[in-house]
Amino acid sequence: MTGTDKSTWHDARPVALVGAGSIGIGWAIVFARAGVPVRLFDVNPALLASVPTTVRSRLQELADNGLLDDDVEVVLARISITPSLSDALEDAIHVQENVIEDKGVKASLFADLDRLAAPDAVLASSTSSIPVSEFASDLAGRGRCLVAHPANPPHLLPIVELVPSSWTHDGVVEQCREMMQAVGQEPVTLTREITGFVYNRLQGAVLREAYSLLRDGIMSVEEIDQVMTAGLGLRWSVVGPFETADLNYRGGLREHARRMAANYQKMAAQRGQIDVWEDDLVAEADRQRRALIPMDQWSERVAWRDKALMGVMAERRNRLRR
Repeated sequence: MTGTDKSTWHDARPVALVGAGSIGIGWAIVFARAGVPVRLFDVNPALLASVPTTVRSRLQELADNGLLDDDVEVVLARISITPSLSDALEDAIHVQENVIEDKGVKASLFADLDRLAAPDAVLASSTSSIPVSEFASDLAGRGRCLVAHPANPPHLLPIVELVPSSWTHDGVVEQCREMMQAVGQEPVTLTREITGFVYNRLQGAVLREAYSLLRDGIMSVEEIDQVMTAGLGLRWSVVGPFETADLNYRGGLREHARRMAANYQKMAAQRGQIDVWEDDLVAEADRQRRALIPMDQWSERVAWRDKALMGVMAERRNRLRR
């Protein structure tokens, strides 16, 4: 699949989705709206039977908000409900598992996937926290297995974490990355397995502090959420935490660390955490930022950020007025 795109590689080969819960439904929409034929299987017949109605409703919501290029029924027609796992897997180029977070269940299922799927099919798990090495290490085809963890729901939040094991083939990671990009997702790749991956670790850090603030009586649940929705969340929808710090002070990350590192370390120490921003660590973060935005383009990037935030604020104002 190397070097191909959504206009060519998927035309003859379907994607198989195993598990028709909320994540499976989201993936079905992601692939089908990009023109990919989808086969969906679940061990629960009642859940499978509800798929067309649920998907049609989600697609109509996208269409109503200008987020669907094709007619709802055209997209829906690309999704097939299959009566058996083997039918779903037949000649599939990519298999996305979306079952419960249970290592035993995933191990049993991946054994079946490895046995039944085409030899060149990628076998990906949507697990939000379990490394693939914990349920696929004994498979003959373990080299084609990895985690492709989406945000929920996948059809509205495009980030996908690709988490290979040490034995996942490099070509498999690249094939999965190209496929995700082709269907409009935004894949990022971890260099090694860690529990919870990156998305949930960042989310967990915010939740831990939020619960601590609530416990300490600092602020209510409603107002803590408001700090995010009217502040941090708006900014982070445009720039991430490193770019935020980089653009906050003229001089970039090095200047931000010089001014703020001690304060952040004091906050962490109050929670019993030892989080020192070592000079070498700050220097590496700054080196990567400068490779993205040279310092002579810093002011231009600040202006870009502000313009992007104005767009977000305008949409938020319109939404709140409805």
